[in-house]
Amino acid sequence: MAIEFSAAVRRIPVYPAAAGYALPEDVALLASNESPDPPLPQVVEAAARALAGVNRYPDPSNARLRAALSDRFGIPAARIAIGNGSCDILLAAGDALLEPGAELVYAWPSFSVYPHLSAASGARAIQVPLDGDGRHQLDKMREEITAATRLVIVCNPNNPTSTALPLAEIAEFVASIPRHIAVILDEAYVEFNMLQLPEDSVDLLEKHPNLALLRTFSKIYGLCGLRVGYALCGSEAFRTAVDQVRQPFFCNAAAQAAALEALNHGDEVTRRVERNLAERMTLEESLRELGLTVAESQANFVWLDLGEERSEADVMRGLAERGILVRAGGALGRDGSLRVTVGTQAENERFLEALGALL
Repeated sequence: MAIEFSAAVRRIPVYPAAAGYALPEDVALLASNESPDPPLPQVVEAAARALAGVNRYPDPSNARLRAALSDRFGIPAARIAIGNGSCDILLAAGDALLEPGAELVYAWPSFSVYPHLSAASGARAIQVPLDGDGRHQLDKMREEITAATRLVIVCNPNNPTSTALPLAEIAEFVASIPRHIAVILDEAYVEFNMLQLPEDSVDLLEKHPNLALLRTFSKIYGLCGLRVGYALCGSEAFRTAVDQVRQPFFCNAAAQAAALEALNHGDEVTRRVERNLAERMTLEESLRELGLTVAESQANFVWLDLGEERSEADVMRGLAERGILVRAGGALGRDGSLRVTVGTQAENERFLEALGALL
């Protein structure tokens, strides 16, 4: 007889991981929204120094990193959660907040981990479609709030559609949600969002103790391989709860050291954002010149519609044959689309040339 697994295992979808990890080095990896820039030498050195002490467990309280983030954002360290990537905190929030009979509200298509929260907990997921421009419909999300709602998630900028809403609209929406319902504002790409500064949304936390801002070191800081995320929380209770449901030592020593050092290099972060935005605008313009519809991106990737007459699978196959990996829209909630990470100038030009030939 086969092993009998829980109903949760049968419900949880398989995460649509990008391909390419075993491919040759000349492949243009434009599928996972990673930074094309390597970590700074000082960050690598900090991680290497931490490795000398890995016979000891890492600091389970993440005290130094939380203190540095506290200084950076003006939020008490007791209201800052650290995670093995921001997904770790997100999944922990699902464990802490959701159960059978509860409801979770989020837009769709959005981050592909959100469905895992309801599947793992047995809660009911309510997916509110994006509008025709790939943006959240906050008014329709508000209409779905019921007595059973425990958690509302807004992804801004949204993954995979790259779009963002003005902070004023987000603030109005959060203010309309009852205080007993947790709201997570997923800001993994906030540094690339030209509609606001990363500090702007932090002000909402003082007004809304039910709010948490979810962020990551994986994107602009280039630490995908070490997995460090954090949440700025409106209340200490949220941070305590997500820590309580996770295993101890959820952020390793090298990751903590690297993230701590990365915070010391704000000028380089600014320069990298500027380079990425310049490449993004060139990429968007070139795609529109190919006759494609491209969403208005506020992230480090673009979202494009291939049109009804083109096969997503054929385009993906053609790009892969030319050594270019992007993400298929079908795996992210919308067939006939592509999500393309902004790479280096050479990678972007290679992608555009290949796509132009295929079209």
